[in-house]
Amino acid sequence: MGSGRIGKGKMTEAEKVANISEELSVKEIREAFKAANPKFYERYVQIDDSDEFFRFMHKPIRSSIRVNTLKAELDEVVERLSEEFVLERVLWCEEGFFINTENFGSIPEHRLGIIFTQESASMIPPVVMELAPKMKVLDIAAAPGAKTTQIAQYMRNEGCIIANDVKMKRLNILISNLQRCGVLIARVTMKDGRYFGRFEGKFDAVLVDVPCSNVGMIRKNFKYLKYWRAGEVKRLSKLQKGLILAGFRALKEGGVLVYSTCTLDPAENEAVVDFLLRETDAEIEDVRLPLRRHQPFLKFDGEEFSRELRKCLRIHPQDNDTEGFFVAKIRKP
Repeated sequence: MGSGRIGKGKMTEAEKVANISEELSVKEIREAFKAANPKFYERYVQIDDSDEFFRFMHKPIRSSIRVNTLKAELDEVVERLSEEFVLERVLWCEEGFFINTENFGSIPEHRLGIIFTQESASMIPPVVMELAPKMKVLDIAAAPGAKTTQIAQYMRNEGCIIANDVKMKRLNILISNLQRCGVLIARVTMKDGRYFGRFEGKFDAVLVDVPCSNVGMIRKNFKYLKYWRAGEVKRLSKLQKGLILAGFRALKEGGVLVYSTCTLDPAENEAVVDFLLRETDAEIEDVRLPLRRHQPFLKFDGEEFSRELRKCLRIHPQDNDTEGFFVAKIRKP
């Protein structure tokens, strides 16, 4: 697994972690993480101090794809790809597959938008949103668009998706992916996601897949280990609380909001959902999927959270050999 490094200058501590042999002991891997970012290590041994956690955090992540049924039949695509690659079904997503390649540029189906490269855990939020054709859906932080295109797929390109993001550079990537995947029902907006709180009760379903500290993505690129900062987690937690509250206000009664992150810090996960429960009449529902999971935190860093948070989905890398991920399914009564 590469570290995203260009050139031949002196390696950073994070790049040294990326270059560690997989044959090293867990003790050596732990020491490398500690050297790369001591504050990160100090924080995360409180979240998961298991040897398996650090072993999988260092292990390269498996490549995975989602078949885009807006453009082709699932069985036909699987049959064609199976002639060239080994596919393993993602148990929690019918259209998802692990695949034994990283060279997607040479695959015609990828260039045509028939398949989309997407980390397997990130396929979960649209799966649990209870989507159907003709809905009005808000994707409050949509770029780069993996989940937006998956939402459109489940809506069969019927209805309307407001696909929002806050930065033009990210919107360009989002628009490119929507076009490549044949999404016809998305309306792209550039707003701070908290803006949508003024549209009370307008959307049948809302996805709040928030900006986060990206710890789950360390398995893809060790720059996320290098750049992790405790102060940034606090800043993000405040933003995340604003986004989930705005998304909930925009949701119709009876509708589903899904909150998700690709990180494991309770400040960005349980604390954010607990904030929503305290501020509104939101109800958490169980996420029932065939995968292994960790128990959500009910107490962390001096804070206590509602016991309702036991219904949230907390996935650590070693649970299913994926990135770290968190999902909460929330209903507006």
